[in-house]
Amino acid sequence: MPEVRLVGPNGEQVGIVRIEDALRLAHESDLDLVEVAPNAKPPVCKLMDFGKYKYEAAVKAREARKNQTNTVLKEVRFRLKIDTHDYETKVGHALRFLGAGDKVKAMIQFRGREQQRPEMGIRLLEKFAADVAAVGIIESSPRIDGRNMVMVVGPLKNKAEARREQQQKSGGRDSAKRKIRTDAPVETEGQNVAASMDDEARAKLEQARQAAEGDA
Repeated sequence: MPEVRLVGPNGEQVGIVRIEDALRLAHESDLDLVEVAPNAKPPVCKLMDFGKYKYEAAVKAREARKNQTNTVLKEVRFRLKIDTHDYETKVGHALRFLGAGDKVKAMIQFRGREQQRPEMGIRLLEKFAADVAAVGIIESSPRIDGRNMVMVVGPLKNKAEARREQQQKSGGRDSAKRKIRTDAPVETEGQNVAASMDDEARAKLEQARQAAEGDA
């Protein structure tokens, strides 16, 4: 007769029991019997609400993805003699990028003799850094890169934090209740459970059944 090592709904070790007895206990406790270690000898099965388990696992996976900092490096380009309107437009783009949790590479493109005035580029980039300081901080100070001068500004909040803040502002949190379904119910009707079990196994199964009912 096939046997399994049974684990109760709260992680308690019931011991090795026949599969028919484990199925009966699952049915009586209104739980599912889930094989968690099929390669073990004997296989390990656990009593659980499988639908609830799948839902909670999906929520944890979704939260883990949200917390990943998949930062993108955006780029804004300036001319040394940029006019006020264009400059403000570039700053607006940078504020949006940084507010969304992305980094910004600010680049000044020098022309001709402008390369002889690097201090002007530094002043422009420092002004830019000050104008976006509410959402970003300098990660890489201004440096010469060929005919350009570049500076990297990082976001004060990562993408997950920025997304949560945006959801709070827009009231986008979904408050709808999710219905939990049991996707893999264990069919137990018609199972013939043998009456012969030793006293120790009977006691352990009864303890697990009572614990399962209390947990439910």
